Amino acid sequence: MKKCKVQKLLAALLTASMVLGLTACGGGSKEPAVETTTNANEEVSQANEEVSEPVDDSTGEAEETGYVGPNWEELDAMSYDERSDALYDYNLGEFNEYYQVAKEEITDLDKRMALMGVAEAKLLESGVFQPVQSNGGGYAMTRIVPRTGTTTLWGLDEYKWYTYMVTNELLRSEDRAELVSIWGECETADDWNAAAKAFLEEKGYTLNDTYNYEISYQLVTWDVIATSMTSDSYFISCTYTGLLEYDVMNQQQPALAESYEVSADGLTYTFHIRPGVKWVDQQGREIAEVTADDWVASMQHVADNDGELGYLMTSTDGCGIKNYDAWVNGELSDFSEVGVEAVDDYTLVYTLEAPFPAFLSMMGYGCFAPLNRSFYKSQGGTFSAEGDEYTPGNYGTDPSHIAYCGAYLVTNYTEDNVTSYTANPAYWNPDAINTPNINIYYNDGSDTLRMYNDTKDNVCSACGFNSSALVQAQQDIPEGETETYFDLYHYVSATDGSTFCGWVNVNRATWTNYDDTSVGVSSQTDEDKARTREALSNKNFRLAMAMAFDRGAFNATSVGEDLKYASLRNAYVPGTFQNLVNDTTIDINGESVTFKAGTYFGEVVQAQLDADGIPLKVWDPSADDGVGSGDGFDGWYSETNAVAYLDAAIAELAQVGVEVSVENPIYIDIPCGSFAEYYANRANAYKQSVEKSLGGKVIVNLVEFDDQTAYTYSYYRISTGNEANFDAAPGTSGWGPDYGDAQTYLDTIQPYGYMCKNIGLY
Repeated sequence: MKKCKVQKLLAALLTASMVLGLTACGGGSKEPAVETTTNANEEVSQANEEVSEPVDDSTGEAEETGYVGPNWEELDAMSYDERSDALYDYNLGEFNEYYQVAKEEITDLDKRMALMGVAEAKLLESGVFQPVQSNGGGYAMTRIVPRTGTTTLWGLDEYKWYTYMVTNELLRSEDRAELVSIWGECETADDWNAAAKAFLEEKGYTLNDTYNYEISYQLVTWDVIATSMTSDSYFISCTYTGLLEYDVMNQQQPALAESYEVSADGLTYTFHIRPGVKWVDQQGREIAEVTADDWVASMQHVADNDGELGYLMTSTDGCGIKNYDAWVNGELSDFSEVGVEAVDDYTLVYTLEAPFPAFLSMMGYGCFAPLNRSFYKSQGGTFSAEGDEYTPGNYGTDPSHIAYCGAYLVTNYTEDNVTSYTANPAYWNPDAINTPNINIYYNDGSDTLRMYNDTKDNVCSACGFNSSALVQAQQDIPEGETETYFDLYHYVSATDGSTFCGWVNVNRATWTNYDDTSVGVSSQTDEDKARTREALSNKNFRLAMAMAFDRGAFNATSVGEDLKYASLRNAYVPGTFQNLVNDTTIDINGESVTFKAGTYFGEVVQAQLDADGIPLKVWDPSADDGVGSGDGFDGWYSETNAVAYLDAAIAELAQVGVEVSVENPIYIDIPCGSFAEYYANRANAYKQSVEKSLGGKVIVNLVEFDDQTAYTYSYYRISTGNEANFDAAPGTSGWGPDYGDAQTYLDTIQPYGYMCKNIGLY
């Protein structure tokens, strides 16, 4: 099987003062007896049945009378990919079996969604990772008029920015709430823009022509087609326009495609390109006209960078562009046989191998960004499709080495300082640009009050209240007012589709940073390393760690006690990401179960967990005024359940010669960003919670990093699993959806999936 990666990997990098609002094999383990109260702030009643043992695999023999862990002698003799395959089957084989069945269902979309929910339950039961939180869910204050950017959960359109309205004055809490209410009454984006401007004028607000923000993202490339990192795409997305874009009402609208048609068999998509749109350089000088060939060139560049965004093109993992797999595997020598064709300058046709219902929702992602062939080649870039040895040349090395067809041009880029933009005079729809100037300032988080103070002074347009800013905002009173900044301006930011997770490395291969062996050095002895590896291979041990983790306390270090649960997420796929259109019946543990029309994804996941007797709560039907949600409560944390799972793990590990006790604890390394209070506090909260819950039988070592670059190279900017320098990484990196189907999340944890590197594989 060839390697392929997924995209839109998110890092839990500090968005300055904001909590990034920035994705059951177990070798024969049996389930322990557990209580039915699974979280600190909610009660849940669930079944408590023992699940059957999984099918055995090549990594060890699991007999009914005893536990046998992985055969490390055999595993260590394998190549890295072979060992990854074996350990994947051992730890995630059951999930993958269920998931492949779900993916094969492409005609009955309701059944597909329900089967995906079953697969997600199996994934959560493996314990190889734990959802922690989403973006948002914290107190904030802002000058950005709500709902003037798309809130679609997938793609990159949220970073286009040009529709933003920004006021000179901070928005009062009641005014912001009323604006959201007005938005809900509008039918079109034009209606909403007019209504918002009228309201703002009536209330005495004035509009600013500049949006200023602060973030800790560090940019690596300006080539949006050659990156899988949100930290890159965040800066690039406003410089190009796609075929279609989601508007402020979250409706997909024509952009560089004036219109499109879909064939009756669902295999052919024909886009009609808007004539007269110009490519320009950084100075706004015309380069060429946007034509259909720009998407053919883009696909060729995607194929040359298959390890980044090629996932979305494959038949096994993505939309299945015709013959894309054959091309990248070397089975075709003529790229014209790949399913992308410029029929003429203004007609673009994509052909799929099989129907893929979410195809149009993928248009907002970087792999469908256009690429001007002549400009790319003028920068020294080449295409293997043209018979050349691939090189990007200087393309994407800085803002002067890309072409622009989006709403903005980059006027200044100073690394780790500021990136500035101005409206592109050649943009196809200039009247839609509400905010012609953008400044994105770098903030490493070392000054926990910087973003708050800058927002007060109108240097920054918005900020979230971290714990330090929250205290200050509850004390500071604006000039001429009698109430505090918090009382006047606070609101609770909404959560989004991003899911940040805690990862468990089941195949650790390095105990220093891979790029610099002098940093991130573990204190573990060779004996410690072997014992930790054995423990993390045990499903019950992993689940014990997950249930020992007080995610609310972890979150409180950044947002305070009041909102510590607000951004918590209990499953990888957000519970409300999809819902059934029709009544749907599927098999759950041998019984036919019918889910009613309107059932949300999270409800199906919960049903499978309950049937398996796993004491996790991932769906609360009473949340969000009875709509239901998988967010906003801690459905994992339970000291009682953590101890029950640990006791089961201890008994099993003893059978393979590993004693786990207070005298002989298991040592777990986690990365700790000591350069910023935010990161250090979160790491310490994890350490205190796990050690307390598990009675000192697990010791968490904080491996400290005194700068952000070294810190991110321990867990985020890694290319393969053997570069991951940790045993566990709580809440560090996550995933944001690329399109509107649960597959966009779950693909990342199938064999060779992009997030598998976070568990030490591939």
